[in-house]
Amino acid sequence: MKIGLVSDVHADPDPLAEALDAFSRSAVDRIICAGDIAGYNRHLTATIDLLIDHDVDCVCGNHDHEWLNSHADEIATRDYQFLNQLPASREYELAGKRLFVVHAEPPDRQLGGIKLLDAGGHMLPKSRDYWSETLRSVQTDILVVGHTHQVYAERLADTLVLNPGSTPYNHSCMILTLPGCRVETLALAGKPVRKTWNWRMVQSRMQDRA
Repeated sequence: MKIGLVSDVHADPDPLAEALDAFSRSAVDRIICAGDIAGYNRHLTATIDLLIDHDVDCVCGNHDHEWLNSHADEIATRDYQFLNQLPASREYELAGKRLFVVHAEPPDRQLGGIKLLDAGGHMLPKSRDYWSETLRSVQTDILVVGHTHQVYAERLADTLVLNPGSTPYNHSCMILTLPGCRVETLALAGKPVRKTWNWRMVQSRMQDRA
């Protein structure tokens, strides 16, 4: 069984469409989005169209929650109704493996997040040790998260933790093959995968150029 993984698509349909095309070519059986469909960009409707057309299973992210709070006057719209029905987490039993999906941290957090990498995309041993201990009580074989805009596939305690990164900002998505738990990270937009991305890095570069 092949599962396509995306996250933090942030209302930018083009890289999401590229990821979905890659999943189609690889004949994935299911597609999962780890939240943050809204935020940063202005093409939310087109993004939701893609998710619906490709039957993507989604969870709610912090930007989705914020969008709902700030668009209460749009309760009758398709975009509002789509985001409003998203669960905080999803659980699956697939090919004999237990899989849990949440935007930031289990069991249902949309903020915080499992940060394992430094600004250069290198593993932080103290963070890895912390999360290995913190996730020891999580009863799942595979944990899929987003939020941090970091790309990794790391075994922490007894759980394989996957973050496919942000389609527009990390230029990445993943394919998980079960039951062997093989993970393939795909690059998008003709750019190399950026293992770590955040707004502070962008602001720092802008200040350096000023």
